[in-house]
Amino acid sequence: MRIGLYPGTFDPVTLGHIDIIERGLALVDRLVVGVAINRDKGPLFSLEERVEMLEAECARITARCGGEIVVHPFENLLINCAHDVGAQVIVRGLRAVADFEYEFQMVGMNRALDSSVETVFLMADARRQAIASKLVKEICRLGGDVSKFVTPEVKIRLDEKFR
Repeated sequence: MRIGLYPGTFDPVTLGHIDIIERGLALVDRLVVGVAINRDKGPLFSLEERVEMLEAECARITARCGGEIVVHPFENLLINCAHDVGAQVIVRGLRAVADFEYEFQMVGMNRALDSSVETVFLMADARRQAIASKLVKEICRLGGDVSKFVTPEVKIRLDEKFR
């Protein structure tokens, strides 16, 4: 069974993330969406809230597209998380050149730690390239409409946070 790992903070999950999940799912038999705890980023949503949002979105994706998606929180090294879930492939989304520079370094380090785990990059859909969770939170905090960037369910949760 080919298992892929799509890691991220998902604070919150955006339509860009959903695009990568759907496309990554087509490449593997099981896609594990790894939700990084990453206390350094100071997430708006708790780990439990991020996992709940992702589980709900992933259930909608599998109902629409089929396949198997598992949501898995983690706090260890990405390569160790890949080992924990049995992933042979790490799936990463790229939006811009700036993403590539960071991801290039990460791939090098991960390959040095375990060369048997491959990384696959998926370019963000052109309609989703500008979407970043950080910007979505900022727009919502300042009273802007984020409905073009997140699902209606995630928008409700964002609105509740900034009420």
